[in-house]
Amino acid sequence: MDPASQRSDTREPLSVTLRTLCEASDDDALTVGEIVLLFGRRAFGALMFIFAIPNTLPLPPGSSSILGLPLVLLAPQVALGFRRPWLPRFVYNRQVKSSDLQKLISPLIPRLEAIEKISRPRLSWLFGPIGDRIIGVVCTLLAIVLIFPIPLGNLAPALCIGALSLGLFQRDGIIALVGYAVFGVSVGLLVVTAGAVSMAVQKIITMLGF
Repeated sequence: MDPASQRSDTREPLSVTLRTLCEASDDDALTVGEIVLLFGRRAFGALMFIFAIPNTLPLPPGSSSILGLPLVLLAPQVALGFRRPWLPRFVYNRQVKSSDLQKLISPLIPRLEAIEKISRPRLSWLFGPIGDRIIGVVCTLLAIVLIFPIPLGNLAPALCIGALSLGLFQRDGIIALVGYAVFGVSVGLLVVTAGAVSMAVQKIITMLGF
């Protein structure tokens, strides 16, 4: 695949580019840099979506930590107003097998296509220099949560980052608002979880007589 010839048009649906990746031969391999190039000017939203949404699927233990690390690198760049993703050279040149991409991406495409049928640019005031940075800040905070293997605690953060990044890619304010709503739920769940853990620790300390 020649990434220069496959560069994503700014209006091309994300699902189309993902299918391009999945249709590559199983023996092919792409570098991370080539994948970034495929998504063109909207690479931030696309990459964050790809690394966030798989965390909502049944994955082996520890997968959220691996998938969360790129988000910790990408989301702060959105918050700081970077125009294009910056990646360390060793990451940029890292090769990814097409077969691995297919396993990760293929289950997402039908759902994404269903969303794209009703999605369109709207509520543009949620984006722009300030709106994009707010999305970056929220995604940064939740990406940090994702790298910790919290049992059943990664679903809401992953959904939030996925919705906000897709809203950023599509410039669809309705999807972004859904993401912000899930962010509120995520914060509530984290507060409840932290409170429960704190109470459990205090109870154990009391039982041990410390």
